[in-house]
Amino acid sequence: MTESHAVHHRSLDVDDFAMPQGREEAWRFSPLNALKPLLEDAPAAGRLHTESVLPDGAALHSLDAATARARAVVPADRIAALAVAHAEQPALLSISSSPAEPVFLTLTGSGPDLAWSHLGIEVAQGVEATVVVEHNGSAQVGEHLWLDVADGAHINLVLLQSWAADTVHAGQLGVRLGRDATARTYTVTLGGRVVRLLHTVDYAAPGSDVELLGLYFADAGQHLEHRLFVDHSQPHCRSKVEFKGAVRGAEAHAVWVGDVLIRAGAIGTDTYEINRNLVLSDGARADSVPNLEIETGEVAGAGHASTTGRFDDEQLFYLQSRGIPADEARRMVVRGFFADLIARIPVPELRERLNSAIDAELNEVAE
Repeated sequence: MTESHAVHHRSLDVDDFAMPQGREEAWRFSPLNALKPLLEDAPAAGRLHTESVLPDGAALHSLDAATARARAVVPADRIAALAVAHAEQPALLSISSSPAEPVFLTLTGSGPDLAWSHLGIEVAQGVEATVVVEHNGSAQVGEHLWLDVADGAHINLVLLQSWAADTVHAGQLGVRLGRDATARTYTVTLGGRVVRLLHTVDYAAPGSDVELLGLYFADAGQHLEHRLFVDHSQPHCRSKVEFKGAVRGAEAHAVWVGDVLIRAGAIGTDTYEINRNLVLSDGARADSVPNLEIETGEVAGAGHASTTGRFDDEQLFYLQSRGIPADEARRMVVRGFFADLIARIPVPELRERLNSAIDAELNEVAE
């Protein structure tokens, strides 16, 4: 049987990933000129500074290159493989018991030089934890970030891209789940000039559950790209994907590609993916491509949906008819569009920050 076109090649060897030319399905939306420094096989002059808040039960370790390669989720694209090959200080966040408070890691760029980042997160059996990883500052970053969730563990991972306006960031978030493990990831991308993130999910045993949530807002000249591959290879597992985005301004571009594969042995799978985009001005563009491939008829549920459109004129008319000015009515509609995703982020102070950040974006929206 021919292998599904959705399957991502996996390798720790950079040479196994050809330099993309832009015609490949995985790269056809990506701005390769901007990403070129992250695609070349070369060491980096820059680095990210790491700050952490580690409650009891969590520890941050430095790994040697060989150990980091052996423990990592295997990269699924060239940039992630380069990050594993060239990162000078691979790091591992180990969570051995359930922390009472969230774990915070902040990775900060300090200039335009290329930096490679390799960070792993391991959650021990039966542990429950919330981890926040935030990127900020200015940099060109190629990254491999992976999450290994042991049997019966539960993790919330919040991934924030709060980059400065000149940053180029690309890489992979690889999630690996043990038996009856649960992972909830919340990806929020607001900053950066070009951000391209690939999410992959691998099930190592039956009974696991993953939810991938995301929010992005692309302004003029920004390219924000999120790709996902959920590989249902084990029976009786669940996945839910929900991403929402807004685009505003000349040459603002958002890309979302969601690939879900249900293999022949993955009976009892329950999966659904949805992407919604709101276009706030002329000259902005959103591409949305959901893909679902099913190799077994014994599924609990499987579906996908995608919508891209402008403001709902009926909602605007209703609000204006109640005396609300047009600009404020538009802001209320956009706030409502994102509200349910923000409300699900399990860290109250982050919800407040994101609401303020969305408000700041909306303050610049004008027709």
